[in-house]
Amino acid sequence: MEEQNPQDESLQFNSRIDLSKLQEAVTKIKNELGKVIIGQQNMIELLVISILADGHSLIEGVPGVAKTVTAKLLAKTMNVDFSRIQFTPDLMPSDILGTSVFNVKTSEFEFKKGPLFANIILIDEINRAPAKTQAALFEAMAERQITIDGLEFDMKPPFLVFATQNPVEQEGTYRLPEAQLDRFLFKINVEYPSLEEEIRILESKHEQKNADPEELIKSVLTAKQIAEYQKTIKEVIVEDNLMKYIASIVNNTRTNANLYLGASPRASIALMDASKAMAAINGRDFITPDDIKKVAYPILGHRVILTPEREMEGFTTEKVVQQIVEGIEVPR
Repeated sequence: MEEQNPQDESLQFNSRIDLSKLQEAVTKIKNELGKVIIGQQNMIELLVISILADGHSLIEGVPGVAKTVTAKLLAKTMNVDFSRIQFTPDLMPSDILGTSVFNVKTSEFEFKKGPLFANIILIDEINRAPAKTQAALFEAMAERQITIDGLEFDMKPPFLVFATQNPVEQEGTYRLPEAQLDRFLFKINVEYPSLEEEIRILESKHEQKNADPEELIKSVLTAKQIAEYQKTIKEVIVEDNLMKYIASIVNNTRTNANLYLGASPRASIALMDASKAMAAINGRDFITPDDIKKVAYPILGHRVILTPEREMEGFTTEKVVQQIVEGIEVPR
């Protein structure tokens, strides 16, 4: 039997926070989704992080790459209220918020809650609804509350919005305003599967025959557990030099010659919170520069805008964010 190197023992550390249950829960979620979803590991990991970091996610990709299915099945792994809303150009605020209905028996108006009153909201094709409906959604996303007829209704935690949009179609769509994009923790770009993954998708679909994918997924997490894990994430340690690293990355987006609009302080907070969640699911109670790098583009990509000149030259926000991250010295 090979002897353990004493040097390896010195490299081991004892976690100051018990992350075993959190890691176990994340593994269970991934295993449940793995019964149906082939590949798309990056999307799944970022969605799990968004739940732990208590942030909304915008999922962008061409039709048919399992955006909606993944978000729907992920919600099913959690024993919480789920609501799916299909956004259309004729959708009105009352269609998602609810409306006051006159009760003949009491001779008073009663508020009937709309589909937005749930824990996990899946909004399909979010960029198809007009500004009026987006504004109604904006308050719920930003403040976790809704104001109707002068009354405020608080959204029960957890309250998370997973929204999908198609980057190809332009007809009948409305561009999301920067203020609303800033409310999304992540913008997740979903790519086509590889050839091997596509073959596995076909094989899996063939084997399932008439089985309903939703029936294969079991709930493995409760609302109470989600709240506990979100509190645990807040306890993850961030060294001062890494706070400075995060601030330097975000500050650089505001002074970068390639960008017309930089990221806000909310982006700095998002970077820190997402990095904490990334560290926790990897069993660490402290963040590293790699955690920050992994979540940098999904957090910053939709918050910055290229200058018209760079856009015409074929630059992308991904390339600029990558240059910024690589150009800042990594703390030691």
